[in-house]
Amino acid sequence: MNKKILGYGFTLAIAAAAGWIIWIEYRHYSDDPWTRDGQVRANVVGIAPRVPGPIIRIAVIDNQQVKRGDLLFEIDPADYRAAVEQAKAQVLATEATLTQRKQELDRQTELFQKKVNALKDYQDAQDNCDTAKANLAAAKANLLTSELRLSYTKIYATVNGEVTNLDVSEGAYASTGEQILALVDRDSYWIAAYFKETQLRHIATGDTAIISLMGNEDLPFTGTVRSVGWGIFVTDGSSAQGTALLPSVSPTIDWVRLPQRFPVRIQVYSSALRELRMGQTASVTISHGAQTKNVSMIP
Repeated sequence: MNKKILGYGFTLAIAAAAGWIIWIEYRHYSDDPWTRDGQVRANVVGIAPRVPGPIIRIAVIDNQQVKRGDLLFEIDPADYRAAVEQAKAQVLATEATLTQRKQELDRQTELFQKKVNALKDYQDAQDNCDTAKANLAAAKANLLTSELRLSYTKIYATVNGEVTNLDVSEGAYASTGEQILALVDRDSYWIAAYFKETQLRHIATGDTAIISLMGNEDLPFTGTVRSVGWGIFVTDGSSAQGTALLPSVSPTIDWVRLPQRFPVRIQVYSSALRELRMGQTASVTISHGAQTKNVSMIP
């Protein structure tokens, strides 16, 4: 009899312990949302020339790290240098013409004041002088444009980052606005974590996030929730204007009803950037109510 009671008690203790563990895990899941559906994101800057021409020099290789202001590639400047010289000559010519028109206006002004010439001759001289001034201004503007176009033959990195998708050789012809390569902005990394709509009430701006990357689960790092998405792409066939600009997120299979998932933007600390590559898969746990302070972060 005592053994039977002891057995019942032991069974009840195990059941109570199991229930307690399940309750703790449920509260942890509810209060500290977790997802494996996260991804490393960053801004990608497309690099395209502002002037056309054959590429005569490529100063970087694919996947190379560059700093803002580093030379990426150069377009043949010969035609643009010739255009600058021609524009300079045009400025000199219009300056000479303006000098002549000013001298003519001075003579006509003196003769008109002495009532030797007619008013028409004086007004024609004024008009010619004004036209020469306008022509000089246009020539200087043309020179400035030519110099700018010459400077555009050297294309520099606009951000700190890594060169990617470099698939061009010297001698290739570059067209205006045609992207030659892309830069992954090293200063813009963040984590896009997708949480079920049932979890969003437990996520707030400023909460601490614990992040681990696939393949580096033993090296977790922290971040801070910066924002929670306010909309996703509607897949019910509606054609509401602007919905195509929203993120498209597939719902997860969860029994019968499929809860939608919304992106949560998590900013990471600068010390973690050396580990990040755009597109990496991440698992994210949110410590609801835990605020991160006084830590250097990427803005």
